[in-house]
Amino acid sequence: MNQRECILWKVFFFVSLIHFTMSSLEEPLGHDKLPSMSTMDRVQRFSSGCCRPQVDNLGMGNCFIEGRSCSTSNSCNEDNEDYTAETYPWKRQTRDMSRGDSFSPRTMTTGRNTLKSGIVDNSFYTSDYQYSQKRNNKDMQDMAYKFMKGMPEFVKIVEVGPRDGLQNEKNIVPTDVKIELIHRLASTGLSVIEATSFVSPKWVPQLADAKDVMQAVHNLRGIRLPVLTPNLKGFEAAVAAGAREVAVFASASESFSKSNINCSIEESLSRYRAVTRAAKELSIPVRGYVSCVVGCPVEGPVPPSKVAYVAKALYDMGCFEISLGDTIGVGTPGTVVPMLLAVMAIVPTEKLAVHFHDTYGQSLPNILVSLQMGISAVDSSVAGLGGCPYAKGASGNVATEDVVYMLNGLGIKTNVDIGKLMSAGDFIGKQLGRPSGSKTAIALNRVTADASKI
Repeated sequence: MNQRECILWKVFFFVSLIHFTMSSLEEPLGHDKLPSMSTMDRVQRFSSGCCRPQVDNLGMGNCFIEGRSCSTSNSCNEDNEDYTAETYPWKRQTRDMSRGDSFSPRTMTTGRNTLKSGIVDNSFYTSDYQYSQKRNNKDMQDMAYKFMKGMPEFVKIVEVGPRDGLQNEKNIVPTDVKIELIHRLASTGLSVIEATSFVSPKWVPQLADAKDVMQAVHNLRGIRLPVLTPNLKGFEAAVAAGAREVAVFASASESFSKSNINCSIEESLSRYRAVTRAAKELSIPVRGYVSCVVGCPVEGPVPPSKVAYVAKALYDMGCFEISLGDTIGVGTPGTVVPMLLAVMAIVPTEKLAVHFHDTYGQSLPNILVSLQMGISAVDSSVAGLGGCPYAKGASGNVATEDVVYMLNGLGIKTNVDIGKLMSAGDFIGKQLGRPSGSKTAIALNRVTADASKI
């Protein structure tokens, strides 16, 4: 073989190699190697890397941000531009930025020239990438600012375990245990602990010892100990026992009001006006509760306008704070936000608190969006105790330990010692014969137990 033929064979081999490589990239796998469609569907829907961009310096694969959605073909489609521009302006900014970093004719040409020369030269994209990095950092900082700017620096936690947490217990909790629980909670740094309820023992037998509990704890210094009073008779009994703060409760659901306190919404509000007038004469502050602010076990979804109406009525009669309660725990951020907007339109935000039950595990997300909207008071129950005797299926309140853990992670102050709080939760859990309902307490106790084995 002469030199010319040798060169031709080399050229033919090189061209064939390129053709084979390129075609093999496009050639489909054999049918015997393809995963089933059901498997593909599961991977598409649940794989964390389904449409995740690869980390490269070419600005490609940013489809997991900027308001894009991914189809089952793993391609990315733009969302409605008008919606994202109005609702999420930062997404539009990020989209514009990523488009600027994508391949342009200039970079493609430069890339070819670079490849032709056989030299790996990163200069054609380095400056653009560094600039985009700066823009990315700024956008991320802007996003973080928008996320955090509405949140309070300090959140007041209203501990409702001794009342709302225990009222649904089937077995009567001894009076001395309730008193000890309140003392333990007071040692954690909590400033507000709902002690008990002056309701008829016929309706809530668990709290029949309200007078004894209140007389034993009312002298705790630096602690506010509100008690629930459903009517003027209950208010008078609470004051006689030493109560210096009371609370009244109304429902945003007509059906729940009749099943819970045996009267209509308007009748309940009339009762509470009598209580607030009597409390004003004695300079006793009154807190107002609104139950079923998202859903009712009888009526289903509750319109935000109804919640706003009841909250405004309580505020107008003199309640210094209105706690909005998702009694059956069906709320999500998508339903909580409209409710809060309706209430905040007619009641000052600083006069509002939130009270979530954790039936569907949505309490912490709901609290988070409430904080972002400016709410700075949160009700919770140690060890996740609670329920409602008139709302079948409603689980406990959000655990105070979980709330404090989340707020600590957000850098929001509570003045609550989480270690002492867990100790109080362990105490009442042992008395009730069951483990804590707080995920934080369970996790931290496990970590401590594992560390002790080392």
